[in-house]
Amino acid sequence: MGRGSYGLDPEMLDRLAQEIGAVHQRGVQICLVIGGGNIFRGTSGAGSGINRATADYMGMLATVMNALALQSALERRGHQTRVLSAITMAAVAEPYIRRRAIRHLEKNRIVIFAAGTGNPFFSTDTAAALRAAEMDCNLLLKATKVDGVYSADPITTPGARRYERLGYMQVLANDLKVMDASAISLARENGIPIVVFSIFRAGAFAEVLAGQGLFTIITDDGPEAGGGR
Repeated sequence: MGRGSYGLDPEMLDRLAQEIGAVHQRGVQICLVIGGGNIFRGTSGAGSGINRATADYMGMLATVMNALALQSALERRGHQTRVLSAITMAAVAEPYIRRRAIRHLEKNRIVIFAAGTGNPFFSTDTAAALRAAEMDCNLLLKATKVDGVYSADPITTPGARRYERLGYMQVLANDLKVMDASAISLARENGIPIVVFSIFRAGAFAEVLAGQGLFTIITDDGPEAGGGR
């Protein structure tokens, strides 16, 4: 939603497409898991009285809308894409089939996973870790509002410490709110490093893959190395 408070920002969509496309042109295979909080967030819907499972399904539909919007922005820039949905809706997206997704990657297409895991009570964080494991990904990147993992919310807590490197168990033991515990555990079980960086920093995607810029990496290396800032 860019700088707006709701919905889709065409300028933000175009910038994301440009950054994703620039990395893809370097020969990197990319698959994306899309959230839907800019349109509808399941937990918020449940808080307003909607049945939790129903609210989560509504949130999954929001992710499909975002996936189609990003697909359109990428294809305007000449990149072949496929949207695979965990909820079957053949008129607008392919059903998620693991081998089909892998084949799309082999054909140099950008794959966009929509509708989370297809199940209520699971976030898109968990969906991202699940798809990363299924696709045998080398790295799981989370693009978010801040440039890494902090000891507290840096927006509401001035002076919160930013970590440069963490272990999976540190994140779980300290209850650092970067991803759901189930997502962290799944990444740990499959040995997939997690990198957290800011979606609002122009060029951050390419910088992170080059080991540059501001980010936090979560691996199984044990205690934090390098200190926070």
